[in-house]
Amino acid sequence: MALDKQEVLAEEYLIKNEPYYEAVDNEISIFESAYRNKLPILLKGPTGCGKTRFMEHMAWRLKRPLITVSCHDDLTASDLVGRYLITSGETIWLDGPLAKSVRAGAICYLDEIIEARKDTTVVIHPLTDNRRVLPMEKKGVVLNAEDEFCMVISYNPGYQSILKDLKQSTRQRFVALEFDYPSAEIECKILLNETGVSPEMANMLVQFAHMTRNLKGNGLDEGASTRLLVHAALLIKDGIDPVVACKSSIAQALTDDPETLSAINELCSSLF
Repeated sequence: MALDKQEVLAEEYLIKNEPYYEAVDNEISIFESAYRNKLPILLKGPTGCGKTRFMEHMAWRLKRPLITVSCHDDLTASDLVGRYLITSGETIWLDGPLAKSVRAGAICYLDEIIEARKDTTVVIHPLTDNRRVLPMEKKGVVLNAEDEFCMVISYNPGYQSILKDLKQSTRQRFVALEFDYPSAEIECKILLNETGVSPEMANMLVQFAHMTRNLKGNGLDEGASTRLLVHAALLIKDGIDPVVACKSSIAQALTDDPETLSAINELCSSLF
């Protein structure tokens, strides 16, 4: 039997294979409970700590399609909801990712929400309270969200400023999950699973990461993320010298300041 458009869409965004994720606390059970109760979810934490991987894992776990939007300054409400387009001499309506998610009962993940314009983010408000609807003003209709639909947003608190902050009218609609870098033991386990480096090298990389994280506020906005450690480990596994790998994939990715770069490189050379 032929699938309808929504079934095809759902199938397209389904994650077939389990994404590897190491739970740090009770984030999985809280997410599942929020999902069952149709509550929107906010993930907050530093860059590269596993928020996106967590989302992929939860979408797989819940067997729901995952539609991800990377937010930016030029993101408009029409980008999220949809717009009319003229093609082949006729006008057609094209759903945006938010409308697609609502129709298909998918998980809609707005990554780094504070990068979007504030007048854009208010479009999600009717979906994040008991109404669970998406007004489509250009079409003059209101979409009711499927029971399986879930709204998830994320942001990095370290990047907040007066100009870029999550409004209280938005923040207080969500169940919040706070993420941070995992413990040394879990981070080593992640490196072993993701890259196949030796346990000794994984331990040294995690030590190096903690050294850089201690520099936060003293030349660095953030220390080495778990993601950067994975990058370095993959280079090392492929035969790149550990010092060179760490300088290229970690130090240079963290800063352009010559003095801070020099300090990080010295830490790297002393450890490896």
